[in-house]
Amino acid sequence: MDKILVEVSARHIHVTDEQLETLYGKGYKLTVKKELSQPGQFVANERLRLVGPKGELKASILGPTRKAAQVELSLTDARTLGVDAVVRESGDIAGTNGIKVIGPEGEIDLTEGLIAAKRHIHMTPADAENFGVKNGDIVSVKVTTDGRSVTFGDTVIRVRDDFKLAMHIDTDEGNAAGMNGSVEGELIK
Repeated sequence: MDKILVEVSARHIHVTDEQLETLYGKGYKLTVKKELSQPGQFVANERLRLVGPKGELKASILGPTRKAAQVELSLTDARTLGVDAVVRESGDIAGTNGIKVIGPEGEIDLTEGLIAAKRHIHMTPADAENFGVKNGDIVSVKVTTDGRSVTFGDTVIRVRDDFKLAMHIDTDEGNAAGMNGSVEGELIK
């Protein structure tokens, strides 16, 4: 059986061009710290403060900028901040809660966009055919680690031509499996 790279995605935020200028100043552009596994995506050098009723945490910005802001936290991060992050697929932010975001030059009060990202697998159409799945299917993935192996259910398949095969989970999920870095998982239909 083919294996799938499983990566842990730490807390982060996606912002619009306009929001980036509010937070960092007119004409500001993100600078690349590290390329991510998904083509064209990167962790920026820039970081922001996320502020909730119980405290604040720093979060990296992922680039490039997007059409709508989105803050992705683990459920532990949400509890630490005193906010309610619902489990949603990336981009499905309608009706979600917001959060205060502070940068070096300004701040924004997001009215929505705060989520705990639903675990998912990025696939190309060829990958989906190889695994016998289609966009939107829900599968499980078995991750074998030393002493903390786990099977992640409720994992959504996301298929697009510009994706690279990889599963994304958050830090809570990675810690539950005792992951140290990236591991491989086995898809279970």
